[in-house]
Amino acid sequence: MHIGRIPAILCSAVLTIATGLTGAALSVPAHAASPPESGVGATSVTEAQTTPRTVVTLEAVPPAVSARSAILVDAETGAVHFDKSADRRQPVASLTKIMTAYVVLGEAALDDRVRITSGDVRHPKANNATGAGFRKGERPTVRDLLHGLMLSSGADASRALARAYGPGEAAFVAKMNTAARALGLRDTRYVNSDGLPTPAGGGHSTARDQAKLAMAAQGEPALVKIGSAKRYIVRKTAHTERRVLVNTNKLLSTLPGAYGLKTGYHVPAGWCVAFAVQRDGNRYIGVVLGDTGAERRFRTATRLIDWAENR
Repeated sequence: MHIGRIPAILCSAVLTIATGLTGAALSVPAHAASPPESGVGATSVTEAQTTPRTVVTLEAVPPAVSARSAILVDAETGAVHFDKSADRRQPVASLTKIMTAYVVLGEAALDDRVRITSGDVRHPKANNATGAGFRKGERPTVRDLLHGLMLSSGADASRALARAYGPGEAAFVAKMNTAARALGLRDTRYVNSDGLPTPAGGGHSTARDQAKLAMAAQGEPALVKIGSAKRYIVRKTAHTERRVLVNTNKLLSTLPGAYGLKTGYHVPAGWCVAFAVQRDGNRYIGVVLGDTGAERRFRTATRLIDWAENR
């Protein structure tokens, strides 16, 4: 275990975010000039005929977004290209697992092994959630579990990781909230490691905070590599059965330049996706929360990227 890594990771992430995702950089830029005032001092007819007119092109008009919230950010400068209700607090479903992976990478080595318990196996089934298919008694590596967490959105993987590196769910969630505060996620509160809805509710974040987290995640090469994998094979060993994990993020196959990051869904949260795209020398981080369909969230993300590139 590498317990000393997380403070350094958090400090680096905070410096990156402080120069990009705070203050004026988060304001949506104005795209059209103000019209001239009429009355005293108004432009004469001759002047009006020679003054260039502001032309609003189709590309300058932001796309319509059906999601409750969305944001698109320049990953280098933190400048906001698009913002719809980006500060609205709401559940984010399995985007929670980005923070789970982030905290684990500050605590563990990728080759560490974690034993799967019957409780880990039962957890997704008992909560009508997705599992990565790990079986009781297996000892997958942290690398295997993180792929199960990020690609398959496995609640079995999140429970096993939280149990090992909390140790225990409550202690692990406390670490998640500590990391959230260190990263400046002011409107984020975690109540579990998997993002599943709870009877008491309480867990929430915002599109803006999730963009900050996604930017911090870009500072973790292992997390970038995992989030960009279209599939991953857990190899058959003395400790694990062979299985193929397929990424639920279809943007990796349909959106040129996409290299992450995570999908999410449950009824209260709606359809969510956090994505990272590099195209034509530009890098973007985007978050869509509460969209109205599984495929629509991907179409929303694609329209936002295409719009930003063609402005």
